[in-house]
Amino acid sequence: MDVESNYEIARTATFIRSRNFRRVALQFPDDLLKDSTRVVSALREKLQSLKDSDSGSSMNGEEMGLFVMADTMFGSCCVDEVGASHINADCVVHYGHTCLSPTSNLPALFVFGKSPINVANCAKSFFNHASINGKPFVVLFGLEYGHAINEVKEALLVNLLRPCGSASKLEFHFADVMCSVMSPSEGCKTSNGHAGPASSVTTDDNCAATVLTRFSIGGLTWMLPKGKKMEEYLILWVGSDNSAFANVVLTFNGCEIVRYDPRENCLVTDFTQQRKILKRRYYLVEKAKDANIIGILVGTLGVAGYLHMIHQMKDLITGAGKKAYTLIMGRPNPAKLANFPECDVFVYVSCAQTTLLDSKEFLAPVITPFEAILAFNSGSQWTGEYVMEFQDLLASASVEPRNQTEEARYSFIQGGYVEDLNSQENGEKHVDDLALTEVTEKALHLRDSRPHSIIKGAAKSGAEFFASRSYHGLDMHTHNSLPGQFIVGRTGRASRYGDEKNSENDL
Repeated sequence: MDVESNYEIARTATFIRSRNFRRVALQFPDDLLKDSTRVVSALREKLQSLKDSDSGSSMNGEEMGLFVMADTMFGSCCVDEVGASHINADCVVHYGHTCLSPTSNLPALFVFGKSPINVANCAKSFFNHASINGKPFVVLFGLEYGHAINEVKEALLVNLLRPCGSASKLEFHFADVMCSVMSPSEGCKTSNGHAGPASSVTTDDNCAATVLTRFSIGGLTWMLPKGKKMEEYLILWVGSDNSAFANVVLTFNGCEIVRYDPRENCLVTDFTQQRKILKRRYYLVEKAKDANIIGILVGTLGVAGYLHMIHQMKDLITGAGKKAYTLIMGRPNPAKLANFPECDVFVYVSCAQTTLLDSKEFLAPVITPFEAILAFNSGSQWTGEYVMEFQDLLASASVEPRNQTEEARYSFIQGGYVEDLNSQENGEKHVDDLALTEVTEKALHLRDSRPHSIIKGAAKSGAEFFASRSYHGLDMHTHNSLPGQFIVGRTGRASRYGDEKNSENDL
């Protein structure tokens, strides 16, 4: 592997040198950590050569610090600003797969890598499928294949421009990488330094210039004619079946999608397993409606707007009459979340490519902020649209918490009516209303053999859950301040203590 080309040593050194950065954090994912020493060596040599050629720079005589970061606290696709702050870094160079989520404090340079791809086979496969399908196409791709997309487009145009019938009039739109340099104050910039339009291609000579609408997802951006919907287009994805592709499948679940696998050099059209994820997510939304205690998992400390999203989730949950607890624990796993059995459901605030967790092995389900809005927002209904980026939720209208009504709500999960009771008492109620509530509450208790007539949640806070547990920890008798007497314990081995009968003599 050519380290100079694959890791873009020259561009990285120019970026560092032109901005006078003195402490640079190099963030590697686990699968690329083996190349970190060679990258650091090549980068040091390139920086030294730039220093020698630029004798008038203000950085001459100052030591350049390069620090390798690994084992990030959260997902490796996000810029680890917390780890970079530990070494007082001026910027972060991020290598490998990324979600391109906006940073909060530090500028970042992204090196996507250059995964191999058979350009001719990819273009031919797309052309053959386009000839049969006949729908306009939008070509999306994994960022690691961005280096070859222009070649794929040129090879595809060669086939489309042939006078071979209706296929020559197909409409194609190619996405562009949104940015490769990110600054908290300036936002994203494309590789040529300005925000440019996405590449839109049509081979129909009668197509006139129209107003375009911008779409974006996972660091990609493209244009479609105004008034057109994504459901009218077929999506061609170049890349592997990873979290970025899952983001595309869920976000554009109404579109027909075809994936080209560069490793196997073939088209994949069967995505029944991915579509089943939507059914699973709808089930989790219905289950979250029955929850009383919700844990908000902090999945990022660097993505811009994460604090605003956490506060919005708190307001939404408390407004729905439920108890919210904020937890930060790095990457969640079943063992970590099992330490909080009082939580009926968790809301994971993270980037779009890590927020979707398969929580089948977890003690409680883990949902996304979008699913939490569907569960706890007043009058929300799922129309099939799915939003992964919580920045899009922040930009939308403010949510309204679910009103606590006196009528019981039917639960599809528990198969009966459930009372959604507010955890805080309303002091403005009259005595008659309180008396009526108490009578109604007693009437709703189960008195017959029908187990699913009325279901009422038990604990509505962590304190109530702790009080209902059979074991509360070590029982300390604080009322007696006198020291106790020493008691001789048992002796021997665990298999047979000294005060136990000898099993051999009993025989």
